[in-house]
Amino acid sequence: MFKKASDSEEEGSLVTTRKFAGLFIDYRATVTDELPKVEVIWIKTSMESKYGKICAQSKTCEFSKGDRLYLTKKFFSPGMVGGRWEYYIENDASVVYQLTEYQSDKKVLTETWF
Repeated sequence: MFKKASDSEEEGSLVTTRKFAGLFIDYRATVTDELPKVEVIWIKTSMESKYGKICAQSKTCEFSKGDRLYLTKKFFSPGMVGGRWEYYIENDASVVYQLTEYQSDKKVLTETWF
């Protein structure tokens, strides 16, 4: 599924994959132990047995109980050469959080979900 990038997003970004991650149940906020300290949220969904608690960068979470959540990946290419993948969790109401690179609940890199 493709999603048109908004005008505020970098030119050259494109969502290439959107996967259902379950229905939102709840979350908890914390700060990482490692330096630099990063504020993260641990998101619990109805598909916790598959994904574990999903870790994203934020202080709070604006998802509502029962929201359908999706994992997405975007390729950012700021110039002519190179680029990078970034991973997100979002709902249908345009609430989006960037995922951390490593999902410590399941001990996997986020990229392995795609």
